[in-house]
Parts: sequence; C-alpha cells; structure tokens
Amino acid sequence: MTAMDAAALDAADPLASFRDRFVGTDDAGLLYLDGNSLGRPVRDLPGRLAEFVEHEWGERLIRSWDEGWFDQPLTLGDRLARHVLGAAPGQTIVGDSTTVSLYKLIRGALSAQPDRRTIVVDRGNFPTDRYVVQGIAAERGAEIAWLDPDPAAGVTIDDVRAVLSDDVAVIVLSHVAYRSGYIADVPGITAAAHEAGALVVWDLCHSAGAVPVELDAWGVDFATGCTYKYLNGGPGSPAFSYVRADLIERAAQPIQGWMGARDPFVMGPEYAAADGIRRFVSGTPPVFAMLPMMAMMDLVEEAGMDRIRAKSVALTEHAIRLHDELLAPLGAVLASPRDASVRGGHVTVDHPAFPELIGVLWRDGIVPDFRRPDGIRLGLSPLSTSFAEVDAAIRRIADELARAA
Repeated sequence: MTAMDAAALDAADPLASFRDRFVGTDDAGLLYLDGNSLGRPVRDLPGRLAEFVEHEWGERLIRSWDEGWFDQPLTLGDRLARHVLGAAPGQTIVGDSTTVSLYKLIRGALSAQPDRRTIVVDRGNFPTDRYVVQGIAAERGAEIAWLDPDPAAGVTIDDVRAVLSDDVAVIVLSHVAYRSGYIADVPGITAAAHEAGALVVWDLCHSAGAVPVELDAWGVDFATGCTYKYLNGGPGSPAFSYVRADLIERAAQPIQGWMGARDPFVMGPEYAAADGIRRFVSGTPPVFAMLPMMAMMDLVEEAGMDRIRAKSVALTEHAIRLHDELLAPLGAVLASPRDASVRGGHVTVDHPAFPELIGVLWRDGIVPDFRRPDGIRLGLSPLSTSFAEVDAAIRRIADELARAA
C-alpha cells in the first residue's frame, strides 16, 4: 500500500469536504488519531460563541431562559435522539457528566426493580462504569455479579445469560468496548435480560456519532454517553441520558434538583417530579457548554449517520491494512476485531514498546491514544480524519517501532 492509495481513497470519499470544517485539519505537522477521546472543534464555533455572548447572553440576559434555555436539555436531547440515537422525542436529555448520568440511571433502574438487588457489570468495562456500580452497591446494599469476557470478543449474550437470575435488577454494559472497539449485541443482550426480568443500562460513549444506534427498535431501557468524542462537544461537554418512555414514571432518579421539579419556580417545600423526561434533569443546565455539540449536530445531520458509519468502516479497514503491512512485521498485534460488523470507530494495536514510544509520538505531532498495558488506540473521526492522515501516522509509528527495535 502506498500514499497514493490513501490519496485515491480521499479523492473518492463523499465526506472528504467535511474535513475542512474543523479547526486544525490544515496543520500539516499534526497527525491526530485520537478523535475517540476528544474530537476537533467545528471551525465556525468561534462565531457561534460570539453571537451567543453578544445576543442570547449579553442582550437578552435572563430573558433567554424563557426563550429557549430552560428547555434546551430536552430540545437538544430530542435532536440527538432523532439523528444519532434512533429514539422518539421525549426520552432523552442533555446535561450532567457521564458519571453522574450513569449514577442516576443505575439508581433509577434499581428503584424500578425493588425486589431485586444484584447489579451485573464486566471487568473490562470503562473504569467509571465499574466504580459507579461499586459505589451504588455499597450505598444500597446490593450485590455485584462480575462478568469476565474474552477481551478479544467482548461481552456476549452467553456471558450475560450465565449470570442471569431472578435477583438481577440491572446490567451495566458498553455498546462499544473502550479498549478493543468490539461492538456488543445490544438488541440480543437486552432481549435476554428482559427474558429474565432484568433491565440494562448501556454506555454509548464510544458509539454515539460513529456507530448507528436504534434505541427504540432495540428495546433499550436506559442509555447514556459523552458528547466530546465523535460528537465534538469539547472537553467536559455534557452527556446525554435516555430513558425508555414506559420506564420514566417507574424509575425514580436519585438527584432531585429544582430543574426536574413539576413547577420549579413555585419553589415549594416538597419535591414533586416533573412529568416526562424532565424529571431526570437535576440542576441548572450547562447551556453554554452545549453550543459546540449543537454546531457538530449540524454536520452530523448534513452527512447522515449511514454515510458516517460507512466512512468509519473504511477508515478502520484502512488502518488494519496498514497495521498488517507495516506494524505486524515489527511485532505489533491487532487488539480489535477484524470483522467490521463488530468493530466500532477505533482500532487498538498492542506492542511492548508503545509505553515508551507514546511520549515520543506526541512530541513529534503523531497523536494516537494510549491504553495500558501496551496498546495505542487509533481513533478515527469520520468527518475530520482523512485516509492520508491515517496513512502518514501509521508510517511514522512504524518508523519509531523500527528505531526502537
């Protein structure tokens, strides 16, 4: 494979023009393969922020709460649900961090299952998911049933069925494994859980915006995910939370804030939950922090999730071909699925030299992610990553590996 092959792929890419609509893509000295940790900002964002400061904040001031801010967690949630999550309106909000959202959803699931006390989670899940489960178990006197899936295959239906019982209240899993990129069978696992009377909370951090999701069609109970990866919301941008419509009334969320009250401006002595998904809002929503994601949603809607996924598959296949040609002969091992149907938007490669080399790569402007013990993740954002960028980055990584050897 040659650099000309990458150039041909870029020339044939129907989404290639989107790359110019992100900050920093014209910097030839930076090869950025970490979009699955932090996406690039949209290029017209500074103008949007300035307009917000001048008009909505500076001119309209507190009146903007009545003119859109108050409902923004719901309106942006519905927009995300329609274009990214495959969900009907009235089930999704934007606000809080993923950690807080996980806490609220897992606690909500437990409240909807008062006769059950076991939480299922896998040891390969992202640390936050595991830590939140451990904290809730200690807080509520619940038991944890641990899954130990094959790291190369991820959590399967058989793994889940092996621990199901009439005491399992909720299962906490990731749609796309944060290290390997393995895509779990959401509809199959969810259906198996329902057969045993359990609910499932799905973490969509590594799929939202890169892998099409159909929450309603899959019968998903609860889902959350961050917005700073493939949704380019910026560092610390608010997460989203989805609660299936028929569970909203059953699942009492534990952080009762004034913005989730039935009539927040009455400010009465007792909390009464709002109707619908608003009851899952807690405090004052981070309106300003939603602006970068709103800018990215314009691009997502224009491109369409089907085309975004097709580009994601093409990019990861390109990366795997380059791995086989350039990195494998140097001792690197592919730690992600070869089958695109079960591979998300990133590719992980392991090599014992990577812990030492990652600092060298970053210093020289080649920026993949590092995951212990010895893996680098090649996070490929479909709208901002080019085939030539992937090609150049992997060739530079191969050069460093050869020097280290």
